[in-house]
Amino acid sequence: MNNTPLSILSEVKQGNYRVLARTLTLVENDVSPADSILKNLDSRSGTPVIGITGPPGAGKSTLVNAITNFFTLKNKRIAILAIDPTSPFNFGSLLGDRIRMAGQFNNPNVFIRSLATRGALGGISAKTIEMVDVLKASNFDLILIETVGVGQSEVEIAGLADKTIVVLVPESGDDVQHIKSGLMEIADCFVVNKADREGADTFANNLKKMVHQGVKLIPVLKTVADKDIGIDELGRWIMEPIFNTSHRQEFLFAEKAWKLIQNNKMRNVDKKKLIKDIQKALKQADFNIYRFADHFING
Repeated sequence: MNNTPLSILSEVKQGNYRVLARTLTLVENDVSPADSILKNLDSRSGTPVIGITGPPGAGKSTLVNAITNFFTLKNKRIAILAIDPTSPFNFGSLLGDRIRMAGQFNNPNVFIRSLATRGALGGISAKTIEMVDVLKASNFDLILIETVGVGQSEVEIAGLADKTIVVLVPESGDDVQHIKSGLMEIADCFVVNKADREGADTFANNLKKMVHQGVKLIPVLKTVADKDIGIDELGRWIMEPIFNTSHRQEFLFAEKAWKLIQNNKMRNVDKKKLIKDIQKALKQADFNIYRFADHFING
């Protein structure tokens, strides 16, 4: 592979998956010429980015698989960035849900990449932003981001996706009362998955009543992803044009800039060294976390 940034991007743009995979690895690990590649990207690429989030067990990976099937049948090229929890011990991705998308790995119109959260509570790290921008530089028709289901902190996906789908699952008719307010604010569409379960209709109706009280009208769709039920309607909603106001664009780019600046400031912080230093510091009777943090940063 020619290692000049422009030649790499030329290969990525032509849909060379091998070069794309290597480029994502360079970017993920801050290996040269990653910085130059990023600085030569078109930050205004129009490829739609769809965020898919929701609590654990809602069937996000199965839904992503069904959505991917919907679009590949229309000969669309799909990139999937699946964000997994980071192991607290080796800082790598736990890769828990990829087996549900195993059928897509040999599809020439599908590119799948897993990424660890790297400690970002909302599942979105600076690396996520950078890798999505690299994917947008290729010739995909749609980029799907599946984020970690960790509760209200999932709201960070709103700073990256053009549309955000919040996936929920019916457990009982009054469960809708417990939906986190943060999820209500970021959703562009609610999907009640596993809608063949008892209480699904009541759950969806209560959710519709709740969203109709808000400022914007948010669609509530029912799916049974593992049976491809309701996927056509969801796919049509995804295909609807995205009308980002200037305020929305400013918000999106400000959120991305904030993450990138934050990451740059923290680049020299070695977490493994931090753990070793904490181990030593905890042996001191007068240990204070604030004094420790100040000393670690300022030396």
